[in-house]
Amino acid sequence: MTTDRLLDRFRAALAPLEPLALWAHGSLAGGDYREGRSDLDLIAVLPGPVRPVTAWRVAVAHQSLRAEPLAGGLHCSYLTPATAADPARGHLTWAHGGLTRRPVTPVTRRELHAFGRVLAGAAPTGLLPPVTDAELAAFVVADQRDYWRPALDDARLWTRDIWIDLGLLTHARAAVTLREGRLITKREALAELLALGAPPEAVEDVRLRRYGGVTPSAPMAGEAWRERRAGLVCGWLGRSVDRLVAAYG
Repeated sequence: MTTDRLLDRFRAALAPLEPLALWAHGSLAGGDYREGRSDLDLIAVLPGPVRPVTAWRVAVAHQSLRAEPLAGGLHCSYLTPATAADPARGHLTWAHGGLTRRPVTPVTRRELHAFGRVLAGAAPTGLLPPVTDAELAAFVVADQRDYWRPALDDARLWTRDIWIDLGLLTHARAAVTLREGRLITKREALAELLALGAPPEAVEDVRLRRYGGVTPSAPMAGEAWRERRAGLVCGWLGRSVDRLVAAYG
């Protein structure tokens, strides 16, 4: 399997950094992974501290994989035991072909504790503090209110597939987390979207892109469809986010 080969090579590339642990979260850990469509979402714990030379060595490790199929979708954040506790802290992260800094969110932390896949080293329970239900709910509400709701005001974003996919799926997953206190897969989120009243043709558009099947017909392709889809999704999602925030915010 191409994914297994890439993970083996990645573990070997990281070995000189002597990681204490390497974990997978997201689709690979949750049983919803689609090779060639899903990203590989990883967390590495290094002995620390993370200095400029560490960042350089991390970049070299990732660049050594650039010829591997699927390497473009491999993203990894780098924690240390001394920095792992704060969910708001930015951590060195390789994503989309370069280094950045980003937090390891309460959702990711809950995934790691609930069903994280240990690829090497220690389990998350020994290195990563747990997330309370209140912390998880507060983050999910804030994410819907402060990130996704304002983004709906920029209609140009929503002609892009990635915004449709993430906006709809993240909202459905947020709704279940707030209502039931659990995390669901992207596949489960498609059924939840229909139950919430999302536009069925937009949900089908997401399903076809992620899981394949019959090629979209002419009405679900091209610029005219993307413009219509943006209007459908922005209108419905704005109302649904407002209801969610009012109920749980």
